[in-house]
Amino acid sequence: MVTMAVTVNKPRPRCAKAGPHSQATLAGALSVFMAMAFALPAHARDWLFEPSVGASATYSDNANQSATNPQDALILSVTPGFTLRSQGSRRVRASVSYGLTGVARFSDDNSTDLNHHLSATGTAELIEDFLFIDGNASISQELISLLGSPADAEINDSNRATVGTYSISPYIKKRLGTFANAQARYTTGGAIFENDVASDSSVHSFTAGLTSGTQFNDLSWGLNYSIRKANNRDVADTTFERASATVGYALTRKFRVFGTVGEEWNDFPSVIEIDGTFWNAGFGWSPSRRTSIEASMGERFFGRTYSFSGSHRTRLSRWTVRYSEDVSDITQQFLEASSRIFWVCNGTTLFETPDINPPPGQSSCVGPITAGQLALFFSNSGISTSDLIAAGLLNVASANGIYVIKSLSAGVSWSLSKLNFGLSVFDTRRIYQVLANTEDRTQGITGSVGYRLAPNTSVNGSLGLTRNEVPAILSGGTDREDNLYTLTLGMNHQFASKLSGALIFRHTQRDSNVADADYEENRLTASVNMRF
Repeated sequence: MVTMAVTVNKPRPRCAKAGPHSQATLAGALSVFMAMAFALPAHARDWLFEPSVGASATYSDNANQSATNPQDALILSVTPGFTLRSQGSRRVRASVSYGLTGVARFSDDNSTDLNHHLSATGTAELIEDFLFIDGNASISQELISLLGSPADAEINDSNRATVGTYSISPYIKKRLGTFANAQARYTTGGAIFENDVASDSSVHSFTAGLTSGTQFNDLSWGLNYSIRKANNRDVADTTFERASATVGYALTRKFRVFGTVGEEWNDFPSVIEIDGTFWNAGFGWSPSRRTSIEASMGERFFGRTYSFSGSHRTRLSRWTVRYSEDVSDITQQFLEASSRIFWVCNGTTLFETPDINPPPGQSSCVGPITAGQLALFFSNSGISTSDLIAAGLLNVASANGIYVIKSLSAGVSWSLSKLNFGLSVFDTRRIYQVLANTEDRTQGITGSVGYRLAPNTSVNGSLGLTRNEVPAILSGGTDREDNLYTLTLGMNHQFASKLSGALIFRHTQRDSNVADADYEENRLTASVNMRF
């Protein structure tokens, strides 16, 4: 087996913005998507263009999150932007949101920054009921290290790097009578990381599948093949290839069983055998329209695997839980996140949808919002940190190398008239394949509460604990354990239909087993957002 070094990035000092190569590639991600979105302008009956501008002022008594040299700072930011969305067309659906944030920090270390925020997604039907194309692109400021400052880039960019992702995916779908449905998809995409915090990567993949048609009632079956090749700039290239057959049977209208068996052929640095047969078997149970559960157990080259997902809702509450295990890398994680679509309905409730259409049966929905936008969006809306946890969208630190990622997230929310409660937990482990039994881990629990004081005014608060664990071989020093406590109190007000504002206080405290890593920070932010 070939071996290589796995890099889990450490906090970095303030450095220059991305060079011309990275900026050009990020701009290319936007231009590729725009070309796809406007490929069929004749089919879009209308395009909705909505400019916006936001501004904020933040005071922090420890903007650099330092244990020994805390710095007071006043941070001013302004974000002009726009949203462009197609309307009235079944064959072309696209949405682009872009903002450019200018930041000025006034402290012992005066500095200025420009941060790009892009979320673009779209789909077009090129040949009716046969040929389609999907595309998405994103630019956001992502966490570099679990060991550094958790602050947003506007407050302190020492532990944030601009990350751009892009993906273009043409595919065909064909119905073979009532016997089967066929689909074949080619995808090209990649990720670009500022200042080499992880390895830039371009990805090419192909998937093909044949699944049972409508003539099969209780029985279902499928044949699938996929191959994914990643060309990485600074680390070894990787290949994932697999073929599988799936069969399922509905024992009743509410209970079904299924199983998959297949073979995978992989090529990436690892200290264990990475090829071989895999299998999984499980069941799905939907006792009502409000409740669904799916669970499975299997075996892959890295050992026994488990997955579980469940949801339940009542008139007053929503419950969700997810657990999954898979092989991934940081590029794949960001690409998967950038393709997820969310809506915020009635100012407080977060919904995920399979496309850019709003969730059915809901009103007063804002979106579509991609995963990358939510972290920026939640502080000025009814979304709480617990919503992000329940959706499995908390940031993970950038890293090089292939890892097995085991991820658990669960959440519950209650709505009682004007009062909303939320509680969420998460646990994410990354086990690096080039370093046997070496893993980093982040766990957390967050509780939140919100109250609508008036039709246009709400208050909210949250209390959270996050624990990060990084072993010495990844931290470059000693085994590291950090506990991060956060308290947030805020008020949101809708001054007019297109004018809103927020006032937010946040207290953060970190306790670490490493000397001079503890700190406390108090932060007060006032913000206003205007759409035109």
